[in-house]
Amino acid sequence: MSKWEEKQVRPVLPLYLAALAWPVASLVFPPYTLPNLAIVAVCSVVVYGVARHFCPMRVVRTLVPYATGSEEVDAMLNGITANLDALHGLNDAIPDAQLSRAMERMEKAGRSIVAVVEGAPDKARQIERFARYYLPEVVKLMSAYANLEKNGVRGENAEQIVTELRRNAETTAAAFENQLDALYSAEALDISTDIEVLDSILKSQNLTK
Repeated sequence: MSKWEEKQVRPVLPLYLAALAWPVASLVFPPYTLPNLAIVAVCSVVVYGVARHFCPMRVVRTLVPYATGSEEVDAMLNGITANLDALHGLNDAIPDAQLSRAMERMEKAGRSIVAVVEGAPDKARQIERFARYYLPEVVKLMSAYANLEKNGVRGENAEQIVTELRRNAETTAAAFENQLDALYSAEALDISTDIEVLDSILKSQNLTK
């Protein structure tokens, strides 16, 4: 779940004023002697202190898309989301209906995978290859096809690429959906076990026929 992160930021104006005070004070007290150099330094410090008093710390709020408690998992989810956004944009740019349907399936499964891992960060290890290789590779391939369409490339080679992409896209969409299903394997086992236990209890109490 996203959250707002607050950070206190020190204003830079006091530093600028302190730096400016140095040459100004040097005009009055040429820093060629040790006493004058000390006076110039003190003036700069005083200006910095006064400016700090009138320029308090600022609170900057930034929206953190994912806050799972693990920076590594948050970075992974951000990367997946960026690639899914890119896939969505490529889908809009690709006119092929078959490819478009497969890409929609990929994106839907990918968004669901992100939601599952966001709620259960310990499952991030199960999707490492999906996040680091499979999804980026799909975006790379679809980008290449979108460039072919954009440049109006036609011919036997282009047609072969499209055919292979269509076949690969269907397989990849199914793989993404299987990846999502695999994330629920532990829950499915727990539910199955709970059902068996409940059924045994009901039978022992003669509450079933």
